[in-house]
Amino acid sequence: MDFHLAFTPKPFDVKINHQHNLLLIGSCFTEQIGTKLANHKFAVLDNPNGILFNPVSITRSVSSYIDNKQYSGSDLFYQNESWNSWEHHSRFSHPDKRTCLKGINDSQTRAHDFLKKADWLLITLGSAFVYETSPLTPLREERGKYNNVVANCHKVPTDKFTKQLLPAEEVFADLKTMIEKVAAFNPALKIIFTISPVRHIRDGFVENNRSKAVLIQAVHKLIENNKNSFYFPAYELVIDDLRDYRFFAEDMVHPNYAATNYVWEKFIATCIDEPSQHLMKEIAVIVAAKITSLSIQVQLNIKNLCKPIWRK
Repeated sequence: MDFHLAFTPKPFDVKINHQHNLLLIGSCFTEQIGTKLANHKFAVLDNPNGILFNPVSITRSVSSYIDNKQYSGSDLFYQNESWNSWEHHSRFSHPDKRTCLKGINDSQTRAHDFLKKADWLLITLGSAFVYETSPLTPLREERGKYNNVVANCHKVPTDKFTKQLLPAEEVFADLKTMIEKVAAFNPALKIIFTISPVRHIRDGFVENNRSKAVLIQAVHKLIENNKNSFYFPAYELVIDDLRDYRFFAEDMVHPNYAATNYVWEKFIATCIDEPSQHLMKEIAVIVAAKITSLSIQVQLNIKNLCKPIWRK
């Protein structure tokens, strides 16, 4: 008797190879895949703004890379003894204002240069909920652009924000505008969309599913008529294929090591061409041998350092 329905995603018509440059943007799941790609010697730039979850912040960040936006002191705010940016992860925060700005603007320049020559843009959407700073301002004339949406709350008290669920139509319009802008900047760029399998339980069980449904609906509508956009079902692989709490970390929210590896194996088969797959296996052997060699060397060094102690 079978207790598991296996799911094999349909391979892409066009695939990634080692000559390609890959820009990855989105949730913490993006960084896990980005790390694995980098370990297999792909040319990767991962999350130039740090981890991002909502589609407004993600599309805004891509637009800022295209424009090579440079931030100024007026774009920062001081909180918890650090300077922060509402559009960046806390990894850019710093007690010194100039250091914070330099880190942000250096990353902007790298992202601009990288996106110009990138072959693939991998976007992982995490949540359709957005947090807006008060006082609220109305929508901009350009649909889907909320003026005061933040990418990171930086531990500012929750009463300073208004939370809302984006409509699928707004997510679709925002992503569509981003794709059009990217196509004008780099016509050869191909985009892979994924939905993060990480559960946003703080929003609530029902609310998390509503949020994921909004993202799935918007993305599938988007790629239907766009030959350079693809969908990789990371969310479905974890939630519907694995479908078991054994594949989640202790917090029961984040996929664990086994789940991430399972999705990674499916990603390789779906998105990466065969010559690169063979090369990845060779690279993995070399990296493993190097790690083993370094481990042996460390043990020998420790043993040599301890010899005088043993003699005493």
